[in-house]
Amino acid sequence: MTVASLLSIKSDRLNRSLFQLAEIGKQPNGGVSRVAFTTEDLLARQLVQSWMVEAGMTVRIDAAGNIIGRYPGRYEDAPALATGSHIDTVPMGGRYDGCLGVLAGIEVAHTLNEAQEQLDHPIEVIVFTDEESTVLGSKAMAGQVRENPDYYSRKDGTSIQTCLQKIGGDWDKIKTARRDRKQIAAFVELHVEQGGVMEAANAEIGVVKGIVGQYRFKVSVTGRPNHAGTTPMHMRKDALVAASQIVLAVNRIAIETPGEQVGTVGYLKVLPCATNTVPAQVDLRIDLRDLSQDHLDELVAKLQQEFAEIALLTHTEITMEETFHVLPTLATPHIMNTIQSICDRQGIRYCYLPSRAGHDAQEVGRFTDMGMIFVPSRGGISHSEEEYTSAEQCAQGANVLLQTFLALDQHYPVRS
Repeated sequence: MTVASLLSIKSDRLNRSLFQLAEIGKQPNGGVSRVAFTTEDLLARQLVQSWMVEAGMTVRIDAAGNIIGRYPGRYEDAPALATGSHIDTVPMGGRYDGCLGVLAGIEVAHTLNEAQEQLDHPIEVIVFTDEESTVLGSKAMAGQVRENPDYYSRKDGTSIQTCLQKIGGDWDKIKTARRDRKQIAAFVELHVEQGGVMEAANAEIGVVKGIVGQYRFKVSVTGRPNHAGTTPMHMRKDALVAASQIVLAVNRIAIETPGEQVGTVGYLKVLPCATNTVPAQVDLRIDLRDLSQDHLDELVAKLQQEFAEIALLTHTEITMEETFHVLPTLATPHIMNTIQSICDRQGIRYCYLPSRAGHDAQEVGRFTDMGMIFVPSRGGISHSEEEYTSAEQCAQGANVLLQTFLALDQHYPVRS
């Protein structure tokens, strides 16, 4: 047993840093609003960089604005073991989403530095740029950035060139942010679950099987407007009746099809939206998620078949347009096994589950080995001022992350 294997992170310091970071962008209701590229985001980035330096790390900012803290290894030319997440939030978010993964990574480095210990591999802690909106930072690292900069412009019209310049990035050199497995041997992200599966299973640690792929579709239903009083029921082409059947079909297929998929209709717009008029047009949006791309495609085919039948029965026209598609990323088996082994050895209750929310690990996992560790979210609540994970749960996740790094350090060769 090595000295490093006996180390444990300092829970008080981790919890204190979570609270201090949450003061930047703190809202009257206790939530946090720290949208990427805002003044609050810049202040938070400066604070996190200072903590990286205190933990014995060197810090650089790549062209995508990613903050990369590096704790040295015994073999500096070895590929790094990396972790991290994001510190930007949704407009009214919580204090744990993303931030825990960043601060736990810094705490791992701090713990090793205080013990004057090094792994064979360097450790990198990465703060990814703009995860909550465009996932620009991790996409750039994976070489998946779109060439048209207008795609990444802000809602207020501010260009991505200006945004990146504010945080030390450079759009014109963004391709230089790309990394590969020769530079990063493995990436493990610690994150709050943002759901209620772990709490229901009484699990302390979630071993993530992968991050789901997603389809989003715009569906338009066209009927015929007419007087609600004078049009007999059998003579109607009611777009809302057809749309209602679509909503039920999405829900039924997601429930009855074997698997772990989820399907949602979260947007509905009815025209002309008048009490005394048969609806003429309905626009709705469908969100489908699953770990298997093949399974997702099967679900889409089922929906298309149902929609054709609904259109025939309701005498309406239904069109379905894909507006978003991201491929799933599976966790690397030996990283999952490593996390499970640590839990078994320490008597930690765990469960396996997919991540149905997107994370930076999804993009990083496209070019190197990837794993994720979840800790519970009370009540399954996230993106809210009510988001909460206890100090003990945060510390336990950080310690599992530390032990995972110690194990992976022995798994990966320091030279190819």
